[in-house]
Amino acid sequence: MAMSQTLDPVFLNRIRQFATDEIAPAAPLWTKGQAPGSELFRRAGELGLMRLCVPEADGGLGFSFAMKAQVCAILASADFGFAMSVVNTHNVAARIAASGSAGARAAFLTGLLWGEASACTALTEPATGSDVAAMETRATRVRDGWVLDGEKVWIVNARHAATAIVYAQTGTTGDARGIAAFLVDLTAPGCRRHAISSDFAQASAGTGGFVLSGLEVPDDNLLLEPGQAFGAIMSEINGARTYVAAMCCGMMEAALTHCSAHGASRHSFGKPLAAHQGWRLPVARAETALAAARELTNAAVAAIEEGRDAQLIAAQAKICATEAAQTHLPVLLHAMGAEGLRPEYPMARHLAASQIATLVDGSTEMLLERVAKLARPHSETRT
Repeated sequence: MAMSQTLDPVFLNRIRQFATDEIAPAAPLWTKGQAPGSELFRRAGELGLMRLCVPEADGGLGFSFAMKAQVCAILASADFGFAMSVVNTHNVAARIAASGSAGARAAFLTGLLWGEASACTALTEPATGSDVAAMETRATRVRDGWVLDGEKVWIVNARHAATAIVYAQTGTTGDARGIAAFLVDLTAPGCRRHAISSDFAQASAGTGGFVLSGLEVPDDNLLLEPGQAFGAIMSEINGARTYVAAMCCGMMEAALTHCSAHGASRHSFGKPLAAHQGWRLPVARAETALAAARELTNAAVAAIEEGRDAQLIAAQAKICATEAAQTHLPVLLHAMGAEGLRPEYPMARHLAASQIATLVDGSTEMLLERVAKLARPHSETRT
């Protein structure tokens, strides 16, 4: 992504150094199921990664969304899962700062801002994903609070998060106006969590889920009331789609950097690999796809920065960037030959992450439907 007046080059260089010196060397262990240590998460907190867009008055750095997207790209260039873990904790801290009661802010905010604890946002359920309005987790009003019942799955940080923003239905299933957001202590009675492990799940993302059974939440922990929460979800998800697009650009940039260095240093038949046209052309296609993805991502960032409707451009950016990563990361891995499979290179874990990226914050198919409706609203086929 291009630099602009809204970016802080000194801060970004510090994050690049962190990604190179501390994240990248540890990341190969995470592909084998070992989770990042709490020390690394606290280090991220010390660097300000959970305070990026939180207002300075609330203990944050007050940076722009453009900075957030750039930081996400840098972190993902080393490891997508860790980037997702950090940004999801940041998002919870930012929401508490914006909407939390005085009691909730006092109880939860400082620890999240400094990386002393992680947090998650819980939308997805076993039977509902991108169709947020269909969620089945219920919030029942009781005296002085609420009782939550339901299950959330495929939640980043759910394995270890101390705190979650849980979205639940207070009214009739399918009625988006009934959805509310609650700040939940995941160590409280009534919460049973589980990890989700697979070769593609990426341990660094802490992916898991939890079952809520009669979990009590005080009124102080109601973050977004019914009638407010769904609109907030739709607004925030455009930002999420945009920073996921930026992450895919970061992964492609890292892969191209390693691949280009390999092409210059490795020789075959008396000349560098990069001197062979058959080797160069697929790499050039990847460079071109990255340039296109960056342009759309930058356009989405600009729309969000300027307060414009970002639904269409955010969807287009995520579609373009995730499909570019999905298509070209295997090609770049192949261009490095067996060398690209060595754990010191990010090629294989970026390849797995590119599949995950097509699913988070709206699947590609759902986003294509969104583009079809928004790009040509009067040409939609009516049945």
